[in-house]
Amino acid sequence: MDINNSCTLKAVAVSVIIPCWQCADVVERAVASVASQHCIPAELILADDASKDGTLLKLHDLQKRYGENWIKIIALKRNAGPADARNAAWDAAKEKYVAFLDADDAWHPRKIEIQYAWMESHPNVVLTGHGFIRKSPLARTEFGKQSSDLKFTENYEVVKITPFRLLISNRFFTRSVMLHRNLPFRFHPDKRRSEDYLLWLEIVLNGHSAWYIDAPMAYEYKAPFGESGLTCNLSAMEKEELDVFRRLYRKGLLSAFSTCCLMMFSLVKYLRRAVINLTTNKH
Repeated sequence: MDINNSCTLKAVAVSVIIPCWQCADVVERAVASVASQHCIPAELILADDASKDGTLLKLHDLQKRYGENWIKIIALKRNAGPADARNAAWDAAKEKYVAFLDADDAWHPRKIEIQYAWMESHPNVVLTGHGFIRKSPLARTEFGKQSSDLKFTENYEVVKITPFRLLISNRFFTRSVMLHRNLPFRFHPDKRRSEDYLLWLEIVLNGHSAWYIDAPMAYEYKAPFGESGLTCNLSAMEKEELDVFRRLYRKGLLSAFSTCCLMMFSLVKYLRRAVINLTTNKH
């Protein structure tokens, strides 16, 4: 993939969305990684999901630091989960593209530059994602400087994600996704797990084009399974993934045979993860 710097003195047409819940101790890292982008997104929307730990006060402090014209805050009155928080911010977004970041994750400084430029040059593609690097929760990253984690050259592989590829495995972690704001889809607010996977599948199974940029342009600061957050309960995660396939079947997006095969494959993956998690905890 050829990368041309599309940055100008004007902010690029991207609305960044960060759902926030009980994240007063980590959200500053996420916001700093957005503010340190080589191409600054036009707006950053922080959606507080009725936190009780002082998160909202922290968000207002960050707003004062970075500017009220750039950071917008949405304060939900009741806790409804990340899907509802992202939807509220998505509905308030003004720019051509929406990019998602979780409060306990962060971005590489060139993430917006690369992903925005690629999507602008491929207007038929409505959704893209990319790789990430897993770091220790205690790790610190100087977002304003070029990170040694990602060695940039002029070319990257970009892969089309077909419905089959996405059904076999979720290639789009929320922290990596940029999509067209005007898509007629939203996260399902009644789901607190796998709500992102369901959304990506609905988009792709309805005929929209999605691609994966094979470059690690985000940082995750927790283990993928069993450490903290919504992914700590493996069995609950598995139930929600199975629910994804059932919902797609009820919508007529999957056949009965495909649904059964996918659910069986999902159960096999779950058993493998459970064994790995059990073995790791023993050590």
